[in-house]
Amino acid sequence: MKLRIGQGFDAHPLEPGRRLILGGVEVPHERGLRGHSDADVATHALANAILGALGEGDLGRHFSDQDPEYKDANSIELLRQVWRLAASRGFRLVNADVTIIAQRPRLSAFLGQMRANLAAAVAADPQSVNVKASSPEGLGAFGRAEGMMALAAVLLEAD
Repeated sequence: MKLRIGQGFDAHPLEPGRRLILGGVEVPHERGLRGHSDADVATHALANAILGALGEGDLGRHFSDQDPEYKDANSIELLRQVWRLAASRGFRLVNADVTIIAQRPRLSAFLGQMRANLAAAVAADPQSVNVKASSPEGLGAFGRAEGMMALAAVLLEAD
């Protein structure tokens, strides 16, 4: 049995005129995350954690923000592509833990659907994926609601 652990991080600033997508869910909010793709920090952090476990760099290495093909890309689809790489190497997800750090909006009503979306993208039982939200309690740029960040950890297993 081969076990691999990965950690991931992503952060984006908030700006008016963009949809707020987190874990593949459109969350009602007056601002969305700015980025080349849909800027879904939760999904990006999970993809980065998987790539880390594989020793394959980060999301930007695989889907450059300089490539027009990925302009406004659906991050759940990018995660599916990252997962296909992991699966092609014989890995399965043992578990994943994702933390979204945001001052607002409140995300509790959306966490279940985020969990389902992320689990489906990595062909895992939703019980193997945890998604939670935390507030920075007003500290720093994220506490001033200037942006959002997410952290993720994964455990992959292969025979």
